[in-house]
Amino acid sequence: MQPQHHEIEVRVRFLREEGCPYAQAAGWYDLNHATSASAGVDLKACLADLPGKAVTIEPGQRYPAPTGIAIEIGAPGVAGFVFSRSGLGAKKGLTVSQGVGVIDPDYRGEIICSLLNTSDEPRTIQHGDRIAQLLFLPYFAARIVPSETLSDTDRGAGGFGHTGV
Repeated sequence: MQPQHHEIEVRVRFLREEGCPYAQAAGWYDLNHATSASAGVDLKACLADLPGKAVTIEPGQRYPAPTGIAIEIGAPGVAGFVFSRSGLGAKKGLTVSQGVGVIDPDYRGEIICSLLNTSDEPRTIQHGDRIAQLLFLPYFAARIVPSETLSDTDRGAGGFGHTGV
């Protein structure tokens, strides 16, 4: 059984032709889903301008890794969400520093992946390394309605740990 997909058009602007990690010799760009059932598109580090085309992130430190791309999402009510790559986070301790990055549909600048080294060892990323994944998901814009009261629920204002361990 083939997976069902919903598709949207996403225009991609490659910001650095020279040294772009997505560039292929044939003149097309490899910014696709890794498999037919992959939810996200892999984002790669665009470090061509750095000495050695690499950067080391010390334990507990963050690094704003450029990707060399900007996007235009061609569907209303959809935004881009930058998630950690599960293997990179679980095996190497490199995660998206704010949990999930949000690419608003009207943003046209370069996608930057803020990486956090949660391991006890320095981690090096190389130019072209897959560093995060980009998913396109629907969102709801909130219509804020000021109110003096909110409805009652069984939980009420019970906060962290109120239901036990």
